[in-house]
Amino acid sequence: MLAELGTVDVLVNNAGIQKPAASHDVEVGDFDRVLDVNLRGAFLCAREAIRHFLARGKGGVVLNNSSVHEIIPKPKYLPYSVSKGGLENLTKSLALEYASHGIRVNAVGPGAVVTPINKAWIDNAKARGEVESHIPMGRAAQAEEIANVFAFLASDEASYITGQTIFACGGLTLYPEFRVAWSSGE
Repeated sequence: MLAELGTVDVLVNNAGIQKPAASHDVEVGDFDRVLDVNLRGAFLCAREAIRHFLARGKGGVVLNNSSVHEIIPKPKYLPYSVSKGGLENLTKSLALEYASHGIRVNAVGPGAVVTPINKAWIDNAKARGEVESHIPMGRAAQAEEIANVFAFLASDEASYITGQTIFACGGLTLYPEFRVAWSSGE
């Protein structure tokens, strides 16, 4: 591929899978497969991109497609949540290690997005309503909205950002259950 392109400036790690199961029923093979795709794959691609960036001496950008489940637990999706939590640490560790080489490493943490991985609720009006009821903005994101965040982080406009996850989640990381005050005494 480098022979055709000549160089790589930005890597976007965008592969991801999930397989729902109660945590006590998760098969080891399924756990390993989700981590292999979501975390190990991101590491291997990032490693190769960083090797290229170091060899050419010009820096570069690594962007990881994470999830709100990097910080929000997701029952019945343990391997997925673990992989995204690991992706957070991969992002931060690589960013810290290679910042002095002009290599920026960041992640985007989408919430609910209209993409094939979410087909189970996208095409079911009742399920979609349930999902969207938890989102403070009241709707799922379109893929283009998430792509815009990646484009920003890849650009020179984000030249002083590294080691961060930008959550593009319609407010899911804001603890939406707290939209209405329910503390005692008020």
